[in-house]
Amino acid sequence: MNRLYVGALSLDILLGDVRSLKQKRSVVRPIVAELQRKFAVSVAETGNQDLHRRTQIGVAVVSSTAAHCVEVMDSCERLVAGHPEIELLSARQRLFNHEEE
Repeated sequence: MNRLYVGALSLDILLGDVRSLKQKRSVVRPIVAELQRKFAVSVAETGNQDLHRRTQIGVAVVSSTAAHCVEVMDSCERLVAGHPEIELLSARQRLFNHEEE
C-alpha cells in the first residue's frame, strides 16, 4: 500500500519597519516565492493580512515518507528564521497521513 503524508507548517512572523500593507507585501512576497522555488512546496499568506507588522505564512508538503515531510518543514522554518528583516515568533508543524480520519 502506498503511503501519503501531508505536512502543514504555520509560521507566525513579526515584520520589521513596515508602515503600510504595500511595504508588507514587498517583504512577504519574496519570502513566499523563495520557499516555493527552493522547496517545491505550496505556500500562502494565511493570517493577519490586515495588520502591517504581523503575518502568518502557511506551508504544505506532500511526501511518501513522514521523515521527508518533517525535513522539508524544518528547512522552510530555518530559511524564514534566517531572514534578518523579520522575526519568527513561532512555528507549528502538523503531520497527517492517509490512515487518519
